[in-house]
Amino acid sequence: MIEAVTFWNEANNKSHWDVQVDPEWRMYADMVRTAAQALKAEFPQVLRVLGGISPIDPFFIQRMQGFGAIEDLDAVAVHGFPLDWNLWPLDQWREKIAEIEAVTQLPVWVTEVGVSSFGAEEVQEFGLRRTAELLLDRIQRVHWYSLYDLPQAWEATTRHREAEGSSYYRHFHMGLLREDGTPKLALAQFADYTPQMGICQWFHFEDHRLDDAVGWLRRLGVRRLRTGLSWADYLRPDAERWFDRMMAALEEFELTVTFCFTPESKGIQPHHTSPPRDNAEFAEFCMAMMRRYA
Repeated sequence: MIEAVTFWNEANNKSHWDVQVDPEWRMYADMVRTAAQALKAEFPQVLRVLGGISPIDPFFIQRMQGFGAIEDLDAVAVHGFPLDWNLWPLDQWREKIAEIEAVTQLPVWVTEVGVSSFGAEEVQEFGLRRTAELLLDRIQRVHWYSLYDLPQAWEATTRHREAEGSSYYRHFHMGLLREDGTPKLALAQFADYTPQMGICQWFHFEDHRLDDAVGWLRRLGVRRLRTGLSWADYLRPDAERWFDRMMAALEEFELTVTFCFTPESKGIQPHHTSPPRDNAEFAEFCMAMMRRYA
């Protein structure tokens, strides 16, 4: 069941949105507004959420409000990884939420929060426990990132890759399960926080982990799952067949679905982070997915 939709992912992060083409994020705001209005008109019961921002920046939310991107939304989302990438300590989570609440009346969701096991699994275990203590009684939605490690043979969605040093390699160690599906230390305690805490798990095109992931989500007692449907993938051969399989496998969960990533043929620049040439085409993709799966 699609409970909520988020528009894009970390648009204020230059690894996910082309700020050279859209330095003020005006194009992004227009895209969100167009899609949100279309969704509201046809699926008013589905919650509409501003794509999770990273870094957590109240000025970005104010800019979105100034551009009218917030008017048809039900919540705004943030992402935080203070033990790996952010320049603030883990215990400041509540303060970071308050910074966003100070500039909007909409509820604040945390649609990605996680800790890598890059240095030690015990760090991830501690981070999960402390994150739950800080957030679960504070906000409506928390999605832990992620269930699986990113396979080493794949690439993390970030611009500078190995030049980032350990920051890049931490992307590959965020799961509660290793790449081969074996559990890490933190997995044992995750069930203590479900169903209140959800999971964020991205599934790549024809992802081999899908069926095993569903089994693990059931065993852990997860009810709320955040995942994505990629507009860029939608133009691949057999895309609908894969999307149908994925969404059928996940239909038992309360889904927050993220619509993001521009096909090369549809962008101002031929890249998945590019603003689309026509916002109506992004909205049409969102609505096609909703009509097929909502």
